Amino acid sequence: MKNLILSFVFLLPILVLAQANIKGRIMSDGKPLQQANIVLKKYKLSTTSNTEGFYSLKNINPGEYEITASYSGLKTESQKITITDTTEIVVDFYLKENNALDEVVVTGTLKAVNRMESPVPVEVYKPAFFKKNPTANIFEALQNVNGVRPQLNCNVCNTGDIHINGLEGPYTLVLIDGMPIVSGLSTVYGLSGIPNSLLERIEIVKGPASSLYGSEAVGGLINIITKNPKNAAVFSADAFATDWGEINIDLGFKTSVSKTASVLTGINYFNYSNPIDNNNDNFTDVTLQDRISVFQKWNFNRKSNKLFSMAGRFFYEDRWGGELQWEKKYRGGSDIYGESIYTKRWELLGAYELPVKEKILFSFSYTDHDQNSVYGNMPYLAKQRIGFGQLTLDKKIDQHDLLFGTAIRYQYYNDNTPATVKEDINWIPSLFVQDEVTLHENHKLLLGARYDYNKNHGNIFTPRLAYKWKINDNNILRFNTGTGFRIVNLFTEEHAALTGSRDVIVLEELKPERSYNANLNYLKKIFTNNGNFIGLETSAWYTHFTNSIIPDYDTNPNQIIYKNLDGYAVTKGISTNIDMVFQNGLKVILGATFMDVAKTENGIKTRQMLTEKFTGTWAISYRINKLFLDVDYTGNLYGPMRLPTLGNLDPRKDYSPTWSIQNIQFTFNKFKNIEIYAGIKNLLNWTPNKGNPFIIARAHDPFDKNVDYDTNGNVIQNNDPNDPKYNPYALTFDPGYVYGPNQGIRSFFGLRYTLK
Repeated sequence: MKNLILSFVFLLPILVLAQANIKGRIMSDGKPLQQANIVLKKYKLSTTSNTEGFYSLKNINPGEYEITASYSGLKTESQKITITDTTEIVVDFYLKENNALDEVVVTGTLKAVNRMESPVPVEVYKPAFFKKNPTANIFEALQNVNGVRPQLNCNVCNTGDIHINGLEGPYTLVLIDGMPIVSGLSTVYGLSGIPNSLLERIEIVKGPASSLYGSEAVGGLINIITKNPKNAAVFSADAFATDWGEINIDLGFKTSVSKTASVLTGINYFNYSNPIDNNNDNFTDVTLQDRISVFQKWNFNRKSNKLFSMAGRFFYEDRWGGELQWEKKYRGGSDIYGESIYTKRWELLGAYELPVKEKILFSFSYTDHDQNSVYGNMPYLAKQRIGFGQLTLDKKIDQHDLLFGTAIRYQYYNDNTPATVKEDINWIPSLFVQDEVTLHENHKLLLGARYDYNKNHGNIFTPRLAYKWKINDNNILRFNTGTGFRIVNLFTEEHAALTGSRDVIVLEELKPERSYNANLNYLKKIFTNNGNFIGLETSAWYTHFTNSIIPDYDTNPNQIIYKNLDGYAVTKGISTNIDMVFQNGLKVILGATFMDVAKTENGIKTRQMLTEKFTGTWAISYRINKLFLDVDYTGNLYGPMRLPTLGNLDPRKDYSPTWSIQNIQFTFNKFKNIEIYAGIKNLLNWTPNKGNPFIIARAHDPFDKNVDYDTNGNVIQNNDPNDPKYNPYALTFDPGYVYGPNQGIRSFFGLRYTLK
């Protein structure tokens, strides 16, 4: 026993000395990561990195271990190490961004699933993508997404909507955290003022999704997902200004309410108060705006770890455009032309997972939108309220991953136009079911159907089918088909009905539009021997519409005629995205879309207005580590589109040229928690007036006081230049000839600060 004790005493220093230390540094994109998590799995020992990215683990016994480094939003990395003596081991990690192909998505199937496993193709865009070309709102930010185009609808007030694969904005459903609170009246303004500091990611589905989301999800949907307060920075600020006088400020704050809840607050403020008229038509080139948006999200901590979150947003905007001498005292009058819009809206949304064994989720939202606007001397006073509640049951039975749901949507709308004789109140109940069947490890089949009831249109049924073939880990083929429907809200969606002097003619009671869609998607991942990555995704689609409601500008140049199409409309095309990440710091994102969007009526095929034949996008980024500098070159290319001219005498071009907007940005990030960025937008100084005699027709006579008409209501041509009613092109006032932004080249400078 004495000898045993002596042996232990003798060996004790050796055992202690045999323990080793592990140290290293956690880096990402050339920068140190603070608060990265490091775990020594076998030892169940963990630590976090300091402000310079360094960490250490002490007194580790000899043996074989796996050490893991992780950080929110970055790909987790692991290394195997062997400790044999007291040598201090250095283990560094270089964490990379999670590739978008490996993201968890929820939009395609209403379930959280790895993007590679989803039967429905979903595109994912994170804040890092949008920082390559900073913008004041998400509407503008989407210009660099392939197949998605922000379309301006008016040269004066600069309101717009989002086109997906050539389809007009009303065909695109916009969600916030999965809730349909941006639609109808708010489609024009709903994408403005969402604080970028709260953005977790944007998920985009191209093609009909009505079987899960109902009306408006005909062309596709955009789901804006906000951050979980638990994962957000304690404080963040992002502010930039341009030499045009634009100022944008984004602020984010995170706090905790004891152990009960975590709260995230975001504030966005934008101001532009500098009238500029570079095309010399006496109208503002860019609408003046004063906007504030406040968003707050609460996540409640429950013992069961089940979800309970609530969020709210308040939005106010004052925007106007028009003749340079316009002041608010002229609002609504016939002396000086101006379009003035006051918008006030608030939103509430939340999700609560029921405290039962089954996975049952109740989601809800409510929005109140109040618009007080005038377009020259035409007032448009509108109110809209939308309430939405949805209950889903997620259940797996053998090879079946089932989703059952029921929803109810409340819609209230009222305005002062003759089209709205009385307020419209509608309750739309829905039932839907979805079954994702695992036929084989590499084969999945998704079947879905939805039933909606609308008091004005009766029963509406929308089925859906999707098939995914996982050829191998790096090759996936998907096929989707289904139907969609859309119930039109004419004056809330068609801005041309409010601005300009064209008469709006509605020939019949409008029926819901129906669509039938097929989509084939191929996704491929390529990993080279030297660590480079290439992601390739190609989609081909065909959508056939019946009962299409397409504004008719052709029959009578002085009218916009609305009716259900006596025929059919088709949109078809092919789209390709290429994502390349190289070990030398170069990142390249390329996109191209070719499409044909046309209507056929009485046997005559006509290309639809304001739809381009092709688009291209790119984002090329390179990091110069020695200079702590990132360079981002972004841009887009648009093919010709047919434009709404005012008859045969109109000298403006019937088709737009091929045009491009290109930008460059330099970001300096040597200092801790700080990014300084500057750059130039619209490098080519392109604007739509190039090659046109004018953009706004009869800008000198916006109330058509000097326009004469014949007995049939047609404008009379007047070729006498000495006559006050000189009108050689037989035009009326028209600001609707617009297909791109009027804002030319400009520089910007900004600063970002983040406190983890």
